[in-house]
Amino acid sequence: MTRNQLLIIGIFLFACSVKPEPIQYGKDGCFTCKMTIMDKRFGGEVVSTKGKVFKFDDANCMIGFLNSGYLEEANIAHRLVIDFNTPEKLVMAENAFYIKSDQLKTPMASQVAAFEEKSKSDSFKKEFNGIYLTWGEVVTQFK
Repeated sequence: MTRNQLLIIGIFLFACSVKPEPIQYGKDGCFTCKMTIMDKRFGGEVVSTKGKVFKFDDANCMIGFLNSGYLEEANIAHRLVIDFNTPEKLVMAENAFYIKSDQLKTPMASQVAAFEEKSKSDSFKKEFNGIYLTWGEVVTQFK
């Protein structure tokens, strides 16, 4: 291959990378409910294998999208949620720790907060009298 061909391939691969993008609070809208995403402690993204990013303001909007069949499972590259303790930080949904509490006021009333670290979810659970949920349990909460 020539140097120019390698350069073109490199540009193509870089342009086609499949990765999340930061949520622009106050600007981005939730793909499901169309409301402007405002609360930096909540939200999520689904990134397709083609690199399309779908943004959500709350867990139940994201789960509704995942359950809708809009994207087949094979076409999903990433499922991400915002870490409640580190506003705006996206973490892999399957690896996060979840707390549900009726004392938690979320954008679309899911009452679910995600945490990257279990120790952070432990203190939140105690403070807000919540219950632990796994990713699978979160998904079934909003079917």
